[in-house]
Amino acid sequence: MNKVTKKLTSFSAHLDEQYGKKGTPERELYEEGFEAFKLGVMIQELRKEQGMTQEQLAEKCGTTKTYISRIENNASDIRLSTLMRIISQGLGGNLRLSVTH
Repeated sequence: MNKVTKKLTSFSAHLDEQYGKKGTPERELYEEGFEAFKLGVMIQELRKEQGMTQEQLAEKCGTTKTYISRIENNASDIRLSTLMRIISQGLGGNLRLSVTH
């Protein structure tokens, strides 16, 4: 019986293989999409923690349920002013941004 050894790779190495090294156009596109995904999930989780529906959140921050749904599912085109309003008025939080190189 031959024993098969599986080679484990890090997630970073997997991303390098699938999308190219950091700084390449393909990798940058992936990174931007992933950040948008994380933002949408964060908003959805905060909303659910507070027991709100998408419609209730939309009413609190002056937008529509459809827009909240779109943000939660793909936040790539959200305006900063809208994000700030959702976080502060809708969810009662504060938004902090950080820029890294």
